[in-house]
Amino acid sequence: MTTSWAEVAAREFEEVTRHTWTPDPRWTTPGALARAIDPNVRQTPALDLIDSALVDVEAGRCDRLIVSMPPQEGKSSRVTTVGPLWFLARNPDRRIAIVSYAQSLAQGFGRDIRTYITNNSGDEGTLDLNLRIAADNGSAGQWQIAGRRGGVRSVGMSGGLTGRAADALFIDDPISNREQADSKVFRDRHWQWWNTVGSTRLAPRAPVILVLTRWHEDDLAGRLLNAEDGHRWRNIAIPAQADTPDDPLGRELGEFMDSARWWKDPETLIEYPRTREEWEAIKVSKDTRSWTALYQQRPAPVDGAVWKSPWIENNRGKTGEMYGKLAKIVVSIDPAATSKKTSDMTGIVVTGIDREGTGWVLDDRTMKGTPLEWATAAWNAVLDWNADEVIIENNQGGEMVLEVMRSAWNHIHKEKPATRMAPRVTPVHASQSKRTRAESIAALYETGKVKHAADGTGRLTLLEAQMLTWTGTGDSPDRIDALVHGLTVLFLPQHSDGGVATRPTQQRWAGMRGR
Repeated sequence: MTTSWAEVAAREFEEVTRHTWTPDPRWTTPGALARAIDPNVRQTPALDLIDSALVDVEAGRCDRLIVSMPPQEGKSSRVTTVGPLWFLARNPDRRIAIVSYAQSLAQGFGRDIRTYITNNSGDEGTLDLNLRIAADNGSAGQWQIAGRRGGVRSVGMSGGLTGRAADALFIDDPISNREQADSKVFRDRHWQWWNTVGSTRLAPRAPVILVLTRWHEDDLAGRLLNAEDGHRWRNIAIPAQADTPDDPLGRELGEFMDSARWWKDPETLIEYPRTREEWEAIKVSKDTRSWTALYQQRPAPVDGAVWKSPWIENNRGKTGEMYGKLAKIVVSIDPAATSKKTSDMTGIVVTGIDREGTGWVLDDRTMKGTPLEWATAAWNAVLDWNADEVIIENNQGGEMVLEVMRSAWNHIHKEKPATRMAPRVTPVHASQSKRTRAESIAALYETGKVKHAADGTGRLTLLEAQMLTWTGTGDSPDRIDALVHGLTVLFLPQHSDGGVATRPTQQRWAGMRGR
């Protein structure tokens, strides 16, 4: 039987219309869809940023996306559960693949998406997503949208993606624990999977979304970003606590993220957000390496960094141990290179040495601001700690840094009379390389001659994060430079006043404020 031209045209029209879909205008972002399904979903600034990135991915403006943020902050729910669901709502012909470190976890994502669809079909007044699961293709590991070619396939990292191509690939937490993260065998295995399986099963223009908590600088995210085409990846790294002036959420330095996790009072049933005190409690309960990697998304190298984590973790001392022992305290400053409010950070670190010759790192007041602002912050640190000397690098500003310090001192005491004379301000000119200077101080840490004050505030966390991630190449961070200047003066007296001067205990502590 000969097929007429009209029948051929009808079939072609049917095929074209089958793959044509008008995106549902009700949900312009994954977050909007999440709240439509569950009005109790918490929308945070971090999730707003993720939503914006997923919108760009779906629209074809971004084809490689990495999202990293602290544990239990809603990233997997938003990216790997609601994300694919939103993609399908906008185009049910999308063939989506979800991969995780374990088959069960990957299938859990697929099952949750399938449940959202079956529970939101318009029956009994429920939301209608206009999606239905094909009756003959509905297992948790692989299911398809009825009448369309799209669906979700879920596999573990050890599984395969043979068969159909993927129109979108979601990779969620390829690493399950620290042991795997520290194993080069596992990291190489993940990289091989990406090169031989993940990247080879992509349909033309298919986007890839990797969502994870960072464990190691050489994890899959690290390798992708450091690869030859690393510039192709949009990297959204959201730290629990803002630690750079260009924070992705626009927070002030030291500000914690609005958490997606709230707690409900069992008696009143009122829900409360996570407080700053609760964030601080989490921070002080973690070792530096874990906090820096898992919560700040800045994994520190186990090898290669100038400082090693055990040198810090094994030499913490409680503030009470210093009482009556501190012989000298200095405030050291590494000024920003320019004088604008938008300049780089100015490192301001308080260090001391006790009568037994042990160095102490006491406080970190590093900040971003104008010269008058950072000089005022430094003088406040002097007054708070009753410091004996101010050390300031003058490589950039020369004599101007001394004038800035004089102006700030006069500004502080313009309305309030001075209760003490200003200590000596000693300019230092760094002539050795940054790494050489830092290695001299790192050697003191290695031999246990420097302790970090552990007073439960976590005030040294950002400094320690820089110490554990700086490998000695490139510019050293502001906090490290200030730290090195201070400890150099304390341990090498020829750079200061020729010796360690002792003072009465009462005078040492009398000048401290607000502690």
